[in-house]
Amino acid sequence: MTHTARRIGRSLALVLPVVMVLSGTLAVTSVQWAESDTDSQLLAASSETVSKPAKPHAPQDVLREKLLVELQEKDPGTALTGLQRAVEQRPSLARHCMSIAKALGKAAVEQYGPTRAHRFSRPVCDTSFASGVARFS
Repeated sequence: MTHTARRIGRSLALVLPVVMVLSGTLAVTSVQWAESDTDSQLLAASSETVSKPAKPHAPQDVLREKLLVELQEKDPGTALTGLQRAVEQRPSLARHCMSIAKALGKAAVEQYGPTRAHRFSRPVCDTSFASGVARFS
């Protein structure tokens, strides 16, 4: 037991600094450090084609949005039932089930509070809804 804990600790000690450095580097590169010239912005904007078709949304994103609206309008139990039925109808959505259930858990905490949101928990997607509620409580 102690040996396993040490091994996990050592692995985290090696991996965590690398992850932090990479995420910090990515954060710094995404910030605009200098003000850009508005003329060049206008020129760049005018050179783009305006009639680009909108990107189609992925099925899991469409389902997530639909279920979040359903959660807001009805309750988390109805949204979880909809998630379970959608995964049964389209098995390809099963790999996104956990992330959708966690998003529903977060939205339930925001709308109902952690205590009331836990009451809607059920074993959909390996209890990911409960995990989302606990994480955002």
